[in-house]
Amino acid sequence: GSVLQVVQQVHHTFTQINNSSSYVDTGLTQAITPSSSSSKILVVFSIQLGTNQTGGQNLQARLLAGSTVIRMLDNIHNSNGAALEAQASFQYLHSPSTTSAVTYKLQMKGTSSSHFRINNYNSSANEAASTITLMEIAG
Repeated sequence: GSVLQVVQQVHHTFTQINNSSSYVDTGLTQAITPSSSSSKILVVFSIQLGTNQTGGQNLQARLLAGSTVIRMLDNIHNSNGAALEAQASFQYLHSPSTTSAVTYKLQMKGTSSSHFRINNYNSSANEAASTITLMEIAG
């Protein structure tokens, strides 16, 4: 199918998440209003992650459409006990079956008490960025 519309959020805000045993919002969220109930939404995430060196971190994520979890992701970043930064990306094709606005967001948690960071830049607010891009695909 053809691409009917594209919307994107670029997220530069530095966030440190401590003791992340529960899922927390990453700041990546974007809404789209499908033009047809037969349309599919291609959700593309790219998130800049950093971990500290005091403990291994296996970062887990979940993608929500509204309040419904539509995709779970395990081990999207693993520090193996070292300070490590990475740009993690994934995509998911969703069939919302609606013409009402749908808000997609990414939540994350870690598997240890160590912190992790989003947009862990050193000197410039534009040095690190995370994005969510939504593409409506004709059904």
